[in-house]
Amino acid sequence: MSRFFRHLFTTRTAASRVFPATTLKAIESCITEGEKTHRAELRVIIEPALSMDAIRAKTAPRERALELFGRYGIWDTEENCGVLVYINLADRQVEIVADRGVAPKVDQKEWDTICLTMTEGFSQGRFQQSTLDALTSINQLLKQHFPLNGPRENQLPDEPILL
Repeated sequence: MSRFFRHLFTTRTAASRVFPATTLKAIESCITEGEKTHRAELRVIIEPALSMDAIRAKTAPRERALELFGRYGIWDTEENCGVLVYINLADRQVEIVADRGVAPKVDQKEWDTICLTMTEGFSQGRFQQSTLDALTSINQLLKQHFPLNGPRENQLPDEPILL
């Protein structure tokens, strides 16, 4: 029942308070700068809360992240190297979904550590810094496994999505 109320009362306005326009712009800049060092594509989706139908269906944050990964075409990159950072504020969860070109190269423990660092930072009210630190870590991992080897086309938008 507590999950139901958390999702009911976590609004887009509340999300805009912890992820204001300046923070969204900083996230976009971090993605843009990071993608200058590797061939992968990175997206951030912030969702204040799930719909009541999703809550009744007991949709887990990982399920929702996978759904959004498909809906926003993060899988649709030349080298299958898309990575989604999904933030669900009501559940206080972060999920990282890596496409099939990235997943075998990065150990799940590394993604889990980044997610944990973010959620711990969020619990201390450090939404912007925790997100930027996580994106910097992700960009470093992607640079290791997908180093830039010439000009690259930006295949996915860099701006974060606030649902």
